[in-house]
Amino acid sequence: MRLICLPYAGGSAMIYARWKRSVPSWIDVLPLEWPGRGARMDEPLHTDPVALADLLAAELVDAPLAAPYVLFGHSLGGLIAFEVAHRLLALGAPRPQMLLVSGTEAPAKRDGSRWREPLSDDALRDELLMLKGTPQEALESVEIMRSALPILRADFLMCGNYVAQRRQPLPCPVHVFGGDLDDTRPEALQAWRAETSAAFGLDMLPGDHFFIHTRQADLLNLITTLLAGHARPQLAAACAGP
Repeated sequence: MRLICLPYAGGSAMIYARWKRSVPSWIDVLPLEWPGRGARMDEPLHTDPVALADLLAAELVDAPLAAPYVLFGHSLGGLIAFEVAHRLLALGAPRPQMLLVSGTEAPAKRDGSRWREPLSDDALRDELLMLKGTPQEALESVEIMRSALPILRADFLMCGNYVAQRRQPLPCPVHVFGGDLDDTRPEALQAWRAETSAAFGLDMLPGDHFFIHTRQADLLNLITTLLAGHARPQLAAACAGP
């Protein structure tokens, strides 16, 4: 099972480096890097979530996509993973076995109005403080902030530019993860149920917005259990033969 992982705002594919060593060998973790960071630092940053989803879906199809696969994204990455899933289906690619979204409200329940204009450096630092995911020494480092703030500014603009679209629900199961101390509203997590015509599930973990790091072991155990349960019927059918 291939687990394709998308980062959160301001993050890069490196946030999933530890996952590769922390899941069973039958799960192939594939972090997707976005333009403008990490190995793609020389490419221009995106502020249009639709254009980014189009680009990532086209790259996955060209790879080509190995089936079966699951999409995972945290925060902004969850929204982009959702859009990538729709675009992959539109391109005729195999459908994802499951969409896993973490720490993000359902598209129809989002209000990104406060991020529709570029934020100043001070405002971006305030956002980082509020989200509690950035060490104080990083916030005080001129060098780190010089490289991080342009990425974060572009990603927040993507949040502000995101517009929910009316379309058919995804044909794959959707499972949502949330932090019990996060500002994300529980009813907005439950609203993801409307985005699938298949099974829906929700797990709440202890922690704030970055429970993806503070409760990493618990999250990966839940993901592994979900993927194992989804893979067993397929394996049984394959072993049974025609």
